[in-house]
Amino acid sequence: MSNSYRRPFGHTKDGSAVEILTLDNGILSCEVITFGAALRSLYVPDRTGNKRDVLLGYDTLDEYETRPAYLGAVVGRVANRIAGGQFTMDGRTYTLAVNDPPNHLHGGNVGFSHRVWSVVEHTPTLAALALTSLDGEEGYPGTLQVRVTYALEGSALSMRYQATTDRETPCNLTGHAYFNLNGHNSGPVTEQLLRIHAEHYTPSDTTNIPTGEIVPVAGTPMDFRKSTPIGARIHEPFPQLIQANGYDHNYVIDGDVGALRKAAQACAPASGISMDVETTLPGLHFYAANFLGKGLRGKNGAVYGPRHAFCLETQFFLDAVNQPSFPSVILRPDCVYDHTTVFSFHCVNG
Repeated sequence: MSNSYRRPFGHTKDGSAVEILTLDNGILSCEVITFGAALRSLYVPDRTGNKRDVLLGYDTLDEYETRPAYLGAVVGRVANRIAGGQFTMDGRTYTLAVNDPPNHLHGGNVGFSHRVWSVVEHTPTLAALALTSLDGEEGYPGTLQVRVTYALEGSALSMRYQATTDRETPCNLTGHAYFNLNGHNSGPVTEQLLRIHAEHYTPSDTTNIPTGEIVPVAGTPMDFRKSTPIGARIHEPFPQLIQANGYDHNYVIDGDVGALRKAAQACAPASGISMDVETTLPGLHFYAANFLGKGLRGKNGAVYGPRHAFCLETQFFLDAVNQPSFPSVILRPDCVYDHTTVFSFHCVNG
């Protein structure tokens, strides 16, 4: 393979080499860095045929190591929050880092987002990366073997998450891509349209931990069953929006867990770029980048800020390890964690 498809991206503070991998099938192209298995860019044709990079990202490895927001990274061992940084399994209580007080977030102080992954396969249209998370790492039991595969096929980018363990352990992996379908450097996404295939969502308390309820979206500003501008109702005096400063909520995707099914559609009328999301996972966490730092410096001199992107994180429900009524995130040695999310792109008329 040409060196243009795989090149150095610097060294981490502890001296580990990081690479940047390019995928290109002539329709879409993207970059993946081995730090955090992060999706750094994704070029998609707009209605004029020009390709726009629709993902927020950074120019340097140092920025990925030191700046917040998990831009593009694969997060785990357990994505999202665990209440109080604790869970009990088989009568034993495990204590995790409280890195988002009072809770545990995205795998802890050094989650999968801040590890260097190994490249196990790379072709012009596919990149598979692997990671070993040892027993006791960040407080989690069991050694977890993880593999994430990015693949381009036609106008779609797929992400396949696979994991096995030698002991029972929680496992919940997701990609934390920040999308802006007008281009990563184009400002707020509040006029972009979103539809979520979910009749229900899981409301949270003031610390962003689910109450355990699964409630209908009907009659609330949480309802995205019809395509709606992201900012249309984001400032309504609805308690869930007030306490989260906007959308930062888990939706219960309609249909059977394990079946690849529609989860969401997003569209930017200005660029004509539309994105469909399908997943085998039970939930979709919609985050409107409410807390993205104002004046955050991004790729190629871009300046990011609150609501300059949106995240559609397909995953198990947050705090599921402490919520027996939610789909279980416990992975056992005789099982394989194997889930897929597909992002498909097309153009619409203005």
